[in-house]
This record gives sequence, C-alpha cells and structure tokens, in this order.
Amino acid sequence: MFFNAVLIVIHLIASLVLIVFILLHAGRGGGLSDMFGGAGGGAMAGSTVVEKNLDRLTVVVALVFTFTSILLSMRL
Repeated sequence: MFFNAVLIVIHLIASLVLIVFILLHAGRGGGLSDMFGGAGGGAMAGSTVVEKNLDRLTVVVALVFTFTSILLSMRL
C-alpha cells in the first residue's frame, strides 16, 4: 500500500516536470534560448549547451514516467 502511494507521487511529479520541460523546448522560434536572451543566430547557432541539457533531462524524466506507468499498471 505504501509502495503504491510512493509510486503515484513520483508519477505525478514526473508528469508535471515532463509537461514543463516539453513546454520549454524550442518550437519554430528560439524557445529556451530566446527566453533567456540567447544570441539570435537562428539555424547558424545550432544547439546550445542549455538546450542539450534540457533534452537530456527531458529523456530522463520521460523514462521515469514510463517506468512508473508500467509499475503502476502492474501493481494496481
């Protein structure tokens, strides 16, 4: 019973963080780099370190979300 509650809390936190990280990603505009005053080089600038780290964090949170989803479906 306690394990289910912990899984649900982790799942809820992961889902909220995943929503925030996805909204921070660059769309057609500059995205995160424009929001924090990055250089406006467009396609020439490439990916910044912040955007690469955001990509990595998004993948990690998505994996946590996936595993908690699978564990919750097996437990409930």
